[in-house]
Amino acid sequence: MRSFLVLMVICLSLQVWSASWIGQPAADFHLQDQVGTWHDLKDYRGQWLLLYFYPKDGTQGCTQEAERFRDLYPIFRSRHVNIIGISEDTQVSHADFAHALQLPFAILADAHGDIAKHYGVLNNLLVTRFASRQSFLISPDGIIMRQYKRVDPSNHATQVLKDLAVMQGKSNP
Repeated sequence: MRSFLVLMVICLSLQVWSASWIGQPAADFHLQDQVGTWHDLKDYRGQWLLLYFYPKDGTQGCTQEAERFRDLYPIFRSRHVNIIGISEDTQVSHADFAHALQLPFAILADAHGDIAKHYGVLNNLLVTRFASRQSFLISPDGIIMRQYKRVDPSNHATQVLKDLAVMQGKSNP
């Protein structure tokens, strides 16, 4: 058990020290959300996009993070920001999660982990595979402006709004 915990800490640490995506074009995606609608990166051209990866529907941290994005969603939209969550959970799991929390934004099912892998957030721990909790703030022209490698679910949404305010030259929310 101890060696498993050590391995898990090492893998998570590697994600924190992974290469920065800031200034790079965002990787394209083509995934379905909780209601079966397909989403592509190009659908969000001309608007800001927060792409947030999370490990598992219904877990404490993931629920807390989603609820904060939900609660602040009107402010995000007033700043012309779309929010998309991505995990390896199924479309059915996402539908249940989004319905239970009354989420107003899309949650995409990356069942094979292809998009998480491309963004460098996929963790493989023996028989368990999951996306680490990281986010990418993407500009209207498709460039990654901010990468959040260490995310605290309780204040992440507020931090993104503060960073966005600076980038957009507006006062904080």
